[in-house]
Amino acid sequence: MSDLASTFVFYRYKPSMVAAIIFIACFAISALIHTGVLIRKRTWYFIPFVVGCLFETVGYVGRALSSPQYPNFTKVPYIIQSVLLLLGPTLLSASIYMILGRLVVHLEAESYSMIKPRWLTKFFVLGDVISFFAQGGGGGLLTQAKNETDVRRGEHVIVGGLGIQILFFSFFMIVTFVFHRRISTKPTRRALTLTTPWRKLIIVLYISSCLIMVRSVYRVAEYVLGSDGELQSKEIYLYCLDALPMLMVALAYNWFHPSRVVSRNSHKQLSTTSLEVLG
Repeated sequence: MSDLASTFVFYRYKPSMVAAIIFIACFAISALIHTGVLIRKRTWYFIPFVVGCLFETVGYVGRALSSPQYPNFTKVPYIIQSVLLLLGPTLLSASIYMILGRLVVHLEAESYSMIKPRWLTKFFVLGDVISFFAQGGGGGLLTQAKNETDVRRGEHVIVGGLGIQILFFSFFMIVTFVFHRRISTKPTRRALTLTTPWRKLIIVLYISSCLIMVRSVYRVAEYVLGSDGELQSKEIYLYCLDALPMLMVALAYNWFHPSRVVSRNSHKQLSTTSLEVLG
């Protein structure tokens, strides 16, 4: 990227040290709490979520490192924040997909799901993996860019990866809505007898899904407009449309962790057949 240094501007502003430190602290605390619950409740399907929170934490460390370098930014801190903040939400999404699959089985409502539970989690996680590698590949192209053409190529790959994420997440929101409507209209016997607040978990799924969608649309617009666009010219957009929504997602599951409904103990109560659909 040395040949690009004279023309490519890492930031078109001085990154805020204060904002970076605030979000480092918030994501780190959230990740620590999630790690404790994960180990205590053995909710291993939440590992991607915890890793996503760590990606966010380290990503803002990269921005904090860039702040005192203004205006002579170096490449490594920029790459750290660029790649990790891009990929973190993809990992959060992976665990969110798994929550719905487990909830469907937990309520013994397999017939209410648009996709059979055996394939539900696998289908959406596959899309998430494709999106992850596409965005990661685009980020890799950006880190190796030698000229403006290479930069645009990397941005186009990233937009493609984000597009895949938006498509799968949009469909996931539809699947969640249809399932919610069906289980509310005609609850299964288990749904009626359960004392756990599974309805609240669905609401949290809606909220987190909408927040991730807002962030993904913002990122697409950001890369489509390019480095000279309005969204990359002011730091406020990043914090309002990416950092804050993702922090709200992390905190939402701190406030209402899915283990309150879908725990390891609750799975032991289900039949072996039901558990098999989760792979």
